[in-house]
Amino acid sequence: MGKNSQRFIEKIWKSAPTIEGAGVHLKRAFGFHELPLLDPFLLLDDFRSENPAEYKAGFPWHPHRGIETITYVLDGDVEHGDSMGHKGDISSGDVQWMTAGSGIIHQEMPKGNKKGQMFGFQLWANLPAKSKMMDPRYRSIKKKEIPLITTQEGVKVRLISGEVEGTQGPVQDIITGPEYFDVEIPQGKSFTHMVKEGHNVFAYVIEGEAYFDSLRAPFAHEAAGKNYFDMTPSCPCGDGTLVLYKREGNHLTVTTDKRPVRFLLASGKPLNELIAWYGPIVMNTQAELREAFLEYREGTFVKG
Repeated sequence: MGKNSQRFIEKIWKSAPTIEGAGVHLKRAFGFHELPLLDPFLLLDDFRSENPAEYKAGFPWHPHRGIETITYVLDGDVEHGDSMGHKGDISSGDVQWMTAGSGIIHQEMPKGNKKGQMFGFQLWANLPAKSKMMDPRYRSIKKKEIPLITTQEGVKVRLISGEVEGTQGPVQDIITGPEYFDVEIPQGKSFTHMVKEGHNVFAYVIEGEAYFDSLRAPFAHEAAGKNYFDMTPSCPCGDGTLVLYKREGNHLTVTTDKRPVRFLLASGKPLNELIAWYGPIVMNTQAELREAFLEYREGTFVKG
């Protein structure tokens, strides 16, 4: 590829409704069935609701091993606690970056805001085989710690992890070198971002719509889950759309027309390793999975 090569869209699809935890209604942008397209990322859930009955049951005590879970709350509160002794609230604009490593048991209980509204995301990132049994670690990042960059075009970028215009996000020293941004583009503007060759990159539209590459051609990429005989597919990508980019290219450009857009943008280095995944445990082999569940039953899951 050339020195100034653009990333183009590989595939798009819509998030799908599902129920998780003790009865939490959410939309899954990607998960087990999309493996390994987004390696090192495993799952992205979009939980937004104005009905407390759809989220109050929450995610009671459950284990994790072999992954990192990144919870980003846009509105409302999530009460959390874990086997390392951490507890508190993830509030509007906050991030909880938890590296489960060798094993952690925790709970996440959405509480919503004063109006009963809840809005946030949880992203799972895989750990390489050499790090799956590392010591767990936990990072609580408050809204005020997350840099907000405003470009000359009026684009707002909240930097959770990664770098924009010389400013770095607060989450660093992560094995897969991920970037994780919350981007807002006004109508009629554009945002260009440099990405690393070979890293997987995806965008998830929170609201509004935009063109996620310069082709503006709905026939130039696969649209999963669409009607095969749809002869008038939409070109701009709207709310709830997952945009997966091709691995080739060192930059991407997102452009709006008559509407603004807000989206999550993430990238990471693929691990290219075997994945053995069941529920909240992600390892490399079925034997490691069996060992994890046996340890959980016997009470030896949490190390140290």
